[in-house]
Amino acid sequence: MPAAVETFSDICRIPVRPFVYVVKARQPAHRQTVTGEIMTQYLVAIHHPDGYDPSAEDEAISRDIDVLNDEMKAAGVRIFVGGLGPTSRATSIRAKPDGKFLITDGPYLETKEHVGGFWVLEAADLDEALAWGRKAAVACRAPVEVRPFH
Repeated sequence: MPAAVETFSDICRIPVRPFVYVVKARQPAHRQTVTGEIMTQYLVAIHHPDGYDPSAEDEAISRDIDVLNDEMKAAGVRIFVGGLGPTSRATSIRAKPDGKFLITDGPYLETKEHVGGFWVLEAADLDEALAWGRKAAVACRAPVEVRPFH
């Protein structure tokens, strides 16, 4: 006998705002609440200095990030979150004019900072996304970049 299948709504205890997706030809999908509010998705990226060692983060940073994640989930804005491995483990791919590819170890850009992690959020506008970005900068103790998806 097959095991019972759990659906997301069976295991998720986070209140979710009702929504529909609004899609127009050649435009990105936006979430629209029942009240008609359009929700744009934003990338909130954390920047770390080159050579950053995540193992150096103390318990306070981890706690603050966990609290922020919980707050984002409770507000219903968090779509996806992820931390990235070190740039020393990155691999870059560049297309060449002859149709071949150049694959090299390391990040695509040689910079003094790199993206160390990110959130994808849905917010009513840039001001709301920036408010979450400010909270992320405090929790992560690092610079943050906020950009809309197109």
